[in-house]
Amino acid sequence: MKTNIAYSLEDIQEVVEKLYSLLATHSVVTFTGPLGAGKTTLVRSLLRRCGITDVITSPTFTYVNMYENGKGETFYHFDCYRIKSMNEFRAAGFDEYIYQPSSWAFIEWPEVVEPLLTHTVCRVIIEYEGNARNLSINCIDN
Repeated sequence: MKTNIAYSLEDIQEVVEKLYSLLATHSVVTFTGPLGAGKTTLVRSLLRRCGITDVITSPTFTYVNMYENGKGETFYHFDCYRIKSMNEFRAAGFDEYIYQPSSWAFIEWPEVVEPLLTHTVCRVIIEYEGNARNLSINCIDN
């Protein structure tokens, strides 16, 4: 399934609702785009929609933040910008977080871990110019 959405930051909730609907069948969502595209802003809004009430921070320096909502569902927010290799990702044990029961992984800068993402993944690509954003969603079901 492939979808394209044009939006501005004022329309972010509509995009979040679309992404949220995909979580029923997809446990991994990746976010690709240049610096400043709004990846973290989109993930924060999606985590809020998933029922996270804790303070949501960027995992830029910790690589991953874990959140749990009131239903006992777990969400992992990864930022792989500073991870240099698949071996580094695995050595940290992060690969064990992906595809856990009753959990979802939201991964910014996913290029280094792409080989691990073999099923139920939605790849979100954000392009932007000024306040105008173009979002491409491509989901794999198997």
